[in-house]
Amino acid sequence: MATDVKREKEREEVHRAIWAIADELRGAVDGWDFKNYVLGTMFYRYISENLAAYINAGEHAAGDTSFDYARLPDEAALEARDDLVQEKGFFILPSELFCNVLAKAAKGETWEVEEEDPATHEKKKKVIYLNEKLEQIFRNIVESAKGSVSESSFEGLFDDFDVNSNKLGSTVQKRNERLAKLLGGVHDMNLGSVQDHDIDAFGDAYEYLMTMYASNAGKSGGEFFTPADVSELLTRLGTVGKTQVNKVYDPACGSGSLLLKALKVLGKDAVKIGFFGQEINITTYNLCRINMFLHDVGFDKFSIQCEDTLTQPKHWDDEPFELIVSNPPYSIKWAGDDDPLLINDPRFSPAGVLAPKSKADLAFIMHALSWLAPNGAAAIVCFPGIMYRGGAEQKIRRYLVDNNYVDCIIQLPANLFFGTTIATCIMVMKKGKQDNSILFIDASAQCVKATNNNRLTPENIDTIVETFTKREDVQYLCRLVPYDEVKAQGYNLSVSTYVEQEDKREKIDIVKLNAEIREIVTREQALREAIDRIITEIEGGQDA
Repeated sequence: MATDVKREKEREEVHRAIWAIADELRGAVDGWDFKNYVLGTMFYRYISENLAAYINAGEHAAGDTSFDYARLPDEAALEARDDLVQEKGFFILPSELFCNVLAKAAKGETWEVEEEDPATHEKKKKVIYLNEKLEQIFRNIVESAKGSVSESSFEGLFDDFDVNSNKLGSTVQKRNERLAKLLGGVHDMNLGSVQDHDIDAFGDAYEYLMTMYASNAGKSGGEFFTPADVSELLTRLGTVGKTQVNKVYDPACGSGSLLLKALKVLGKDAVKIGFFGQEINITTYNLCRINMFLHDVGFDKFSIQCEDTLTQPKHWDDEPFELIVSNPPYSIKWAGDDDPLLINDPRFSPAGVLAPKSKADLAFIMHALSWLAPNGAAAIVCFPGIMYRGGAEQKIRRYLVDNNYVDCIIQLPANLFFGTTIATCIMVMKKGKQDNSILFIDASAQCVKATNNNRLTPENIDTIVETFTKREDVQYLCRLVPYDEVKAQGYNLSVSTYVEQEDKREKIDIVKLNAEIREIVTREQALREAIDRIITEIEGGQDA
């Protein structure tokens, strides 16, 4: 309990530090850019400390307990460059470590570098400022991975960290002042030791920053970040009865929040091969890879690709994925039947029809199913319309149901996601089902109100997972529906079709109500008679 309190206090300290940086940069950069600068700086600090800690640990174990990589001359460090790239995936010179750059930046110092004149090939010394130094360091980090197995993990990682942007300031001096404050702010975050994997402070800071941005990002907030409670629910649904999986996959991975929830729920060692995802937005793709590193996932344990999953899928792998979790974009446009090759694509062809061009939801479903292992499970957040609409979508649902791939449909509460208030659903698919029934769960009431959004409490998640696991009928909550009934309903997969909603309106006692009406009528008649008498008396007095 004491440990939990300590962690919570440390977490609050980090959150305050992030807000302090926000105050420093307020008015200079907007939310999206602010997020990129802070995360980029956190990433730079993390890999600096991670590399230094790794080297120091090796030297200390060898007997040199006073060794400190940060104090080593660059020339001496270069001797181990190739080995370090092979082991860690990257290399940073001691002088270019976060701590050493910060020390000079805090004093307002500059750097002297040697450059070759392209015309004369003469080497000349040049003074550069913090922005130029950071640009050089980031380029060196990326280039250190080129030609190695880690190249794809580092390529373009700093592309969204523009050290020369006018958003940081209209002059070089102002930009460097803000960059120095940014380095100082990230340094002041109490992130603990990179070797203490139990705390995962870097990962917690990332998630807080992403949540902070997403909650204020309007419609775009949910495009790259799935709330932690929904992420946990999807992972737990997909891993019922399992203590480990071969790989985790998300075909629309955003910033990787869903992938990494499996790390927390199962543990890193329980994901044997690693984490795989694909993302179409290059900025979000970069965020996802940074997220992996900040959660201490090594370059050899993840593969994140940037392309359109539906038309240019990556990860054609001999070994399918045992766990697939995803919150794909709702009802976006895609090529559909405009591309004559897609109907013959082995992912889509089994259904005999493509998802509508204006609604790609079921294309993501079919893609996930194709990538799913025979003993695996896919838990995917869905737009509710795909559960009941006709046409091509109905034909795809028929294929899924007839082939016994749909395990469960869960109706979620409204307003769980950033940027939308709609009540979404979860479809759980399996290839190795033991029966041909489908479980329908109405979890629309399983939430609590939290600021602008609803959220799932741990108790809500436990209730849903327990209901999913038991597969037993519970009035107003869930029903296990046989295949024939789903077929008879035209392959409608809406939860409300099968689970009766509880009538919470006040029940009326008809007998009592009729008695009250009779009493009112009687009183009304008596009142009318009294009024008639009064009128008669008044008229009689007037006649006199």
